[in-house]
Amino acid sequence: MNDAAIKIARRLREAGHVAYFAGGCVRDLVRGVTPQDYDIATDAPPGTVQHLFPRTVAVGAQFGVILVLEGEQQFEVATFRSDEAYLDGRHPSNVRYGTPEEDARRRDFTINGLFQDPLTGEVIDFVGGRADIQWHVVRSIGDPRKRFGEDKLRLLRCVRFAANLDYLIEPDTFAAVREMAPEIHVVSAERIRDELVKIITRPGAGRGLELLTETGLLKEVLPEVDAMRGVEQPAQFHPEGDVFTHVKLMLDHLPANPDVVLALAVLLHDVGKPPTFQRAPDRIRFNEHDRVGAEMTESILRRLRFPNDTIAQVVTCVAEHMRMQHVQEMRPAKVKRILQRETFATELELHRIDCVSSHGDLGNYHFLKKAATDLPPEVVKPVPWLTGHDVLALGVTRGPVVGQILREAEELQLEERLRSRPEALDWARARVAELSDSPGATGTG
Repeated sequence: MNDAAIKIARRLREAGHVAYFAGGCVRDLVRGVTPQDYDIATDAPPGTVQHLFPRTVAVGAQFGVILVLEGEQQFEVATFRSDEAYLDGRHPSNVRYGTPEEDARRRDFTINGLFQDPLTGEVIDFVGGRADIQWHVVRSIGDPRKRFGEDKLRLLRCVRFAANLDYLIEPDTFAAVREMAPEIHVVSAERIRDELVKIITRPGAGRGLELLTETGLLKEVLPEVDAMRGVEQPAQFHPEGDVFTHVKLMLDHLPANPDVVLALAVLLHDVGKPPTFQRAPDRIRFNEHDRVGAEMTESILRRLRFPNDTIAQVVTCVAEHMRMQHVQEMRPAKVKRILQRETFATELELHRIDCVSSHGDLGNYHFLKKAATDLPPEVVKPVPWLTGHDVLALGVTRGPVVGQILREAEELQLEERLRSRPEALDWARARVAELSDSPGATGTG
């Protein structure tokens, strides 16, 4: 990717234009980290960029941004510009092509306002970004209230950079975030969602949750999670503290680059505890917090416009997370049904993180891990011995009895009490006769 980006910059230079690496890739290079992508800033106007490169997409030509395709990779090439007034808290009303310094000073944070000459490696710093990288500080470029007023999503981006990079937020910048936090609601749900995902799936997720709370952003974008603060838990199961502390610790224990479903399940698995909190005579209880939490989780994720498949998987993880504590007492069929679920691997990892962030007992985790290793797929989810046609052929008319017999047969097969198709057919004949003889039987004949 670096070679392809240099190739684009060199072509712009050969055509007589300035071309620098810009923004996050320079920040990462200064930090000694390999960038995930490269953006290029140039004095060439968009039309010229399109003329110089055979494969381009005008993703934001009105803002001077052209996507250049190089092999299977793509690079944003943006013309140096200064922005005019932001009227919607998101986009400038107009842009004017300008100088590298003007372009740097319109950006959000000093650490993102650096340029680098891709041919010499020289870093061009108009905003003090190198010093802030050295001192691990997130600082707005210029007046933070003006910067955040231009694009309110920068409020969340400030937290995200501080958390992911393990940086401090400069005091005046921090104060501006706290002051302007309620204005985050002008930002679309989709953009808020994407920033939240970056906070919880990248390094520093637990600190990100803390910073969201300290800045007041959490109660604006996720009031249901903010409600966890100060909610006590029974000390014998949660010596670490309240619900919020538990969730923060779980975020800290996420594996590197976690799947978004796992990260969301960690964040929301106990969201049902605040509304179900009860100080019973024996201890604090949260009766049915898994069911309540699943309903809340669906509502939260729909509000943030997550895809339906993601919502379904996270809701399942939240709804089922309490069952893990009883697996060693379950019948084999119930254990196999847990292993069958599409979300099993995520649920198991959620359970592990839940345990290491509280009481530390991993007995159920190891039990399920062993079961998943020892039981082959054909035993966990066998081909059914019986079909609906088999049951109908025994004289059962269409109706709920067919489903009842098939469910009972599946349970017996998972329990390995039916070991072959002939055994299953014999059992089904006897079961149909039994149901036919029972008072009020319907659906058999």
